[in-house]
Amino acid sequence: MKNYDVTAEVSDKFSLRGRVFQKIRSDILNGVYKEREELKEVAIGEELGVSRTPVREAFRQLELEGLLQIIPNKGAYVTGITAEDVKDIYMIRSRLEGLAARWATEHITEEQIEEMEENVYLAEFHAQKGHMDQMTQLDNRFHEILYEACKSKMLEHLLKDYHDYVLRVRKKTLSTKRGLESNGEHRAILEAIKAKDADLAEQLAHTHMINAYENMVANGLKELCEEGTK
Repeated sequence: MKNYDVTAEVSDKFSLRGRVFQKIRSDILNGVYKEREELKEVAIGEELGVSRTPVREAFRQLELEGLLQIIPNKGAYVTGITAEDVKDIYMIRSRLEGLAARWATEHITEEQIEEMEENVYLAEFHAQKGHMDQMTQLDNRFHEILYEACKSKMLEHLLKDYHDYVLRVRKKTLSTKRGLESNGEHRAILEAIKAKDADLAEQLAHTHMINAYENMVANGLKELCEEGTK
């Protein structure tokens, strides 16, 4: 989905341009801006307290991500994430998460294992209590630990971006019984990593993504994505 300079983006993350980009990107992915909505440089600049220049640069970067379409002499319009995009993301993630789990079996630290174990325990508790906000946060953190444990900054960067793209839809579907099922799959991945079984860890992480996508489809993925167009 991206073709811009990853290294430049990482180093620029905390600059003014980077902060403006991250804010607009987050608002698009969280549904603040709806699909086909026009984004105006002046209005967003005033809202964020910046000039038009960093907003314009952010628009260009968002167009490279496929989240905006800039039409010359007309304006910039939100394209957002469609159901087909979500499918593509999960099929790609299923392979990359498997690779991350494989590499994590080689590089994970005791501290990361302990954090994963605590994460799984707390997620089970909150899922049973119906605390879905906490469940979503813990689910996100489990994947972040996995990405960090694989010890590949390039793979970690890609997976975190793909994770962000589907965050709004994931929040909806984790509120179903999928939350508890997902945590059980996390536990199995963790046990495979602890056992240094790279083949099993990779397969479980791959299947985890496929299960997550199938659950989204079963819970009305197309309708969830189309909520942002209304």
